[in-house]
Amino acid sequence: MRAAAATSLLVVLSVVHLHLGCCGYRDERRIDGKDDVENDTAAAKGARKQPHIIFILIDDQGFNDIGYHNPSIKTPTLDKLAAEGVKLENYYVQPICTPSRSQLLTGRYQIHTGLQHSIIRPSQPSCLPPHLDTLPQRLRQAGYATHMVGKWHLGFYTKACLPTRKGFDSFFGSLTGSVDYYRCFYGSCDGPGLCGYDLHDNESVAWGHEGKYSTTLFTQRARKILQSHDPTRQPIFLLLSLQAVHTPLQPPKSYIYPYRGMADVARRKFAAMVSTVDEAVRNVTYALRKSGLYRDSVIVYSTDNGAQPFTGGSNWPLRGRKGTYWEGGIRGVAFVHSPLLRRRRRVSNALVHITDWFPTLLGLAGGNVSQSQGLDGFDVWGAISEGKVSPRQEILHNIDPLHKLLELPMWDTSVQAAIRVGDWKLLTGDPGHGEWVPPQVLPTLAGRWWNLERALPSLRSQNGSEGVKNIWLFNISADPYERCDLSRQRPEVVRHLLARLAHYNRTAVPVHFPPDDPRAHPDRHGGAWVPWIDQIQERDLDQDQDRAKTYQQKVQQKNKKCRLCKLKAFFHKLNTRIMSSRI
Repeated sequence: MRAAAATSLLVVLSVVHLHLGCCGYRDERRIDGKDDVENDTAAAKGARKQPHIIFILIDDQGFNDIGYHNPSIKTPTLDKLAAEGVKLENYYVQPICTPSRSQLLTGRYQIHTGLQHSIIRPSQPSCLPPHLDTLPQRLRQAGYATHMVGKWHLGFYTKACLPTRKGFDSFFGSLTGSVDYYRCFYGSCDGPGLCGYDLHDNESVAWGHEGKYSTTLFTQRARKILQSHDPTRQPIFLLLSLQAVHTPLQPPKSYIYPYRGMADVARRKFAAMVSTVDEAVRNVTYALRKSGLYRDSVIVYSTDNGAQPFTGGSNWPLRGRKGTYWEGGIRGVAFVHSPLLRRRRRVSNALVHITDWFPTLLGLAGGNVSQSQGLDGFDVWGAISEGKVSPRQEILHNIDPLHKLLELPMWDTSVQAAIRVGDWKLLTGDPGHGEWVPPQVLPTLAGRWWNLERALPSLRSQNGSEGVKNIWLFNISADPYERCDLSRQRPEVVRHLLARLAHYNRTAVPVHFPPDDPRAHPDRHGGAWVPWIDQIQERDLDQDQDRAKTYQQKVQQKNKKCRLCKLKAFFHKLNTRIMSSRI
């Protein structure tokens, strides 16, 4: 049904007006212009086996923060692996950490997990929904050893939320979103005076690692896992989720020297941290080869969202930054490197989204994808490995109802939402700051650049007044830098994409964004961030939720019989939504 609906919509939206002065199409191309005939035999042989899967997830690396997009960034290992594999140049993630990670592990859009709004903060009693299966759980069912090293950031208020309870055989890393790289002082903070130590080995606090650089520490653990794995016994899935290159900007001094010519201090430190990632990937790849896993392996490299230009990152020439639904916030750096690829050494413009890794990797592992109900991802291995047309034709970037009450029959364009269908991308509400920030233009603070978008005529209301504009339309294939807003010229396309947003919204689950819980304070738990609701409290919490659900059902039944009750229910519901918006 999804494919049929998307296909029928694409027929309507297929006409592209290149005379509007926007950029032209880029065809999928080979780097060397030749087929890898010699690789087909190895691929056919490897296809009969379950491949070892190494997924390397980087934090906050922008589109312009890798050597093959920007030669000033020194990433020889990443450049070589990407050149010998398949570069994904039409690849999309989410604009912030938690949503990307949740979609990677569940294969479902945020609107289907309740994580539509913001990240999960350390003190929030929230995590991945317990009824949804995860990629490591399904891979473990398929016979894989599953391990995770690095940043989790998917909630930990109960032990049921921990990585080891979500399908990983082992976990070594941090549970929160931003941690000191050397684990000095308190490590991770969730506001003034709310700091705690955050390094965990499986389900225990891993004390004693203060002063050790996290990228090095995580790489050492990953290499140890690979070198101790017996490939004859079972395949392995390793998620290496590096903390780099997220703030704070803390590179070892030896990595800064090659970038001494950069005038912007933040950019210099950021580039040095990218180099630590390059070295980490080199060491992991070496461990794969040394342990005999490489020839049957698939290496996926991906960022989790765009960069923040005002803390050293760069998405140039894309528009926007981390946290926005402009291309700079959601168009990600990614490539696949594997001896099992049938067509290597090429650039792919096939449309791929981070939710697609769930069915793609599970399919490679020989798992039954149909057992996971409600997936929003597609199996895109044919598009990546063989250059076939991607089965994905549209992406729901998100719908965040906490930005506005949904009361209109079709769609309230003040709600923050974004969708892409074919070549077309629609944004409604507040997509975030839409500046284009060239590298090396911000030696200090943002200043005027921060408000650059406010001076652009295209950001004013459509009727010419100075009101806030809340709808944009772009042909992304012809205009990847989002300079030509076509919402006024193509109202029929706007209507179709608004209808698609309304369709998706009918399938959405309520947003789960609870207030902070004071019981999470690390001072109550020996100075560390740990699960703070024990089994008895968790059972009580579940019972309270069940009682609340039963009460709501009774109220609904009673309201059907009483007009006055319906009126009271209306105002009660309105008040609840207003309070939710404030939260």
